[in-house]
Amino acid sequence: MAAETATNADLFKSKVLGHPAGLFVLFFTEMWERFSFYGMRVLLIQFLTAKVIFGDAFSGWGWSAEQAGALYGTYAMLLYLTPILGGVIADKYIGSRWAVIIGAIIMTLGHASMAAEGISKLWFFVGLACLVIGTGFFKPNMPSILGEMYKALPEKKDAAYTIFYMGVNSGAFFGMMLCGYLAETEGWHYGFGLAGIFMLLGTIQFWLAKPLLGELGELKKVDNTVEKTSEQIKEDHDTKNPYTLVDYILIGIVSVIGLLYAFNDPLSKNGVLDLFAFLDTETLRGQNIMAILALLTFLYLVISRILRYGKVIRDRMFAVILLAFFLMFFFMSFEQGATSLVLVARDYVDRSLEGGALLAFNIINTCLTVIPLLIISWVLFLLAKATWTKIAMSNIILFICFAGIWAMAIYMLNAEFNKEVSEITVSWFSILNSFFIISLASTVSKLWDSKYNPSAAFKYGIGLIFVAIGFLILGLGSMGATEGVKMSIIFLILTYLFHTLGELFISPVGLSYVSKLVPGKMLAFMFGMWYLALAIAQKFAAILGGQIENIKEEYSLSHFFFLFTLIPATAAILVMLVNPLLKKLMHGVR
Repeated sequence: MAAETATNADLFKSKVLGHPAGLFVLFFTEMWERFSFYGMRVLLIQFLTAKVIFGDAFSGWGWSAEQAGALYGTYAMLLYLTPILGGVIADKYIGSRWAVIIGAIIMTLGHASMAAEGISKLWFFVGLACLVIGTGFFKPNMPSILGEMYKALPEKKDAAYTIFYMGVNSGAFFGMMLCGYLAETEGWHYGFGLAGIFMLLGTIQFWLAKPLLGELGELKKVDNTVEKTSEQIKEDHDTKNPYTLVDYILIGIVSVIGLLYAFNDPLSKNGVLDLFAFLDTETLRGQNIMAILALLTFLYLVISRILRYGKVIRDRMFAVILLAFFLMFFFMSFEQGATSLVLVARDYVDRSLEGGALLAFNIINTCLTVIPLLIISWVLFLLAKATWTKIAMSNIILFICFAGIWAMAIYMLNAEFNKEVSEITVSWFSILNSFFIISLASTVSKLWDSKYNPSAAFKYGIGLIFVAIGFLILGLGSMGATEGVKMSIIFLILTYLFHTLGELFISPVGLSYVSKLVPGKMLAFMFGMWYLALAIAQKFAAILGGQIENIKEEYSLSHFFFLFTLIPATAAILVMLVNPLLKKLMHGVR
């Protein structure tokens, strides 16, 4: 304990904005990882569905929205499953610090594979696999290191996570803006390559910062000689629930079917292979029958395990399951931003600008780019000032990163100001989510500390209503769009605004309720459940988003948006109706 206290004291010797300088090392590491991740993500659906637009046979694969959605859905689903395994490996074998470094290196290799000239299909899929594996190591372990840093200072933890969250959104903001711009104006491999460069540099600066971070994230031996308190003994007794042989068999069955379904969906929709074709019926495809079977088996497994606990623990875990269920409806709708809304921005929104409209947009875009860059560059200066004697090389790498970002931003802005006629890039709209989060997060979070702080069910309900309003706006906007006439950009901008408000009401509070409701010894199990719900939602979101072309052809574009107005609105009403039940299940937890 004395050694741990000494380590925390050392961490707080170098401060930046009242926090340990190490927090900002993590801030910038997460920022560059998010830069690379979102920089690539914003291009994926565009690249898969694009025809030849750069005079190069490899400019795009020309897939349908349904085919691209199937592949993206599997990719996004796996991104939420591999962190469960990555967290276990870090905890038991290598520690969080090495897990972050290993994950970042694997992701860098993934970006390099996707940036290969011509982007052959083999290297493209190798790249996606590397990003999935690397994310599995990286994603769960950065927050783990941050939590360890503030272990002895819980009162500062909320502020620290807020700063860290800003790093996440800053990286996403600049990644989508700059990688997207470069890819859409120069070529896909330039965008994929830029994402990889900053992933590599971010990894190096984190590795070189070890003298400042000390033993944070290192694997520590568990001291089994320390006697447990009476409360810990009681918790062990209350939460003792070993897996049975039947449990392990069911887990194996569900895992195999789930993974086969995930890979079979894009393979079958691209005419490569359909593993479940022998089960096809007139109403349901074989793979969907297997998915339903796996879901029912999984529900039986979860419910049977929960029923083995005492009443209070059992009820609280059922509350978590209910929240996870409604969270799926939110992400099924919200994650259209990575699939169908990208295609909407490309094909159905009037992005052309000239004259005064172009000048106004360029001024706004300059402010959006330069002001955040100035603020983050100032934070970098403060970090370098506080830590130069300890981690000079890490700071030098960060300065190189920011020199590159400034150069890219100036290149982009200069090119756009010199055009008489221009078109807003498709990826530009995706930055709006990060911009609105940075702008509105602190205001919305003040509600949680006020007398107007709503219950969990009403937070979810309000968030889902905001998402429904966003799609309603797009549905109304698309009603005026006919063949050759596109909708105004204001409809898409307002949609992102309302979707971001919905995210702020739901996403940050979900994991908080898991940690409040579940005893410590079962957190890993329930966090795994939570991420599984997100993985399923990601897959459903991409499948539904891939239907945009089919629904437009059979009905109209507005039908697609009104469908996504109905889904979250219905879920909002239901979750608010079950508020009394949720309160009862939570047993006093708010």
